[in-house]
Amino acid sequence: VAIERNADKPAVVTAEAKLGQAYLAKPSEGDIAFALARASAADPAAYAKQAEYGKRLLAAVDSKWARLEADQKEALRVSSLKDQRIVELTKQIERVKAEASRNIWTMTGAGLVVIGGLACAFASVRIGIPLLLAGAFAGAVPFIVDSPYFAYIAGSSLALAAGLGIYWLWDRVRDSANAPNEPPQK
Repeated sequence: VAIERNADKPAVVTAEAKLGQAYLAKPSEGDIAFALARASAADPAAYAKQAEYGKRLLAAVDSKWARLEADQKEALRVSSLKDQRIVELTKQIERVKAEASRNIWTMTGAGLVVIGGLACAFASVRIGIPLLLAGAFAGAVPFIVDSPYFAYIAGSSLALAAGLGIYWLWDRVRDSANAPNEPPQK
């Protein structure tokens, strides 16, 4: 465009042509020889033929570029679908792991309850009742751990255990302090 509008200014036309060449790759020796032969012939039909070839070449490049962009968009869409599927499968794996853990605790609790029941029936209630309670606790573990109140439950359980431990220690010290001084028996 700058060359056509400045046809009466040869210096501007030359500068614009050199600027346009700066954006192009360096031509091969064959291309230079072909251009020199075309310029020396100065045939308007040859120029028109080469201009038409250039337009077809540009159209082919534009078509392939549009195809490349469409392929990239499709690849991005497929990649996005794959990423979504990976996230979905990861969530499913986490759910299955949690369910397996819950099932193990439930089966452990059921086993302890059965053993506790058998112990109550055939051995002693003093042995069976703690096993029954342990089975109930084991069955409840998944629900306790998944609860939003887990921190409160765990904290209160630890506080209760610490309180029982302190009471046991206080009772033991009190009993030993109040024990009569009897000589050891031989």
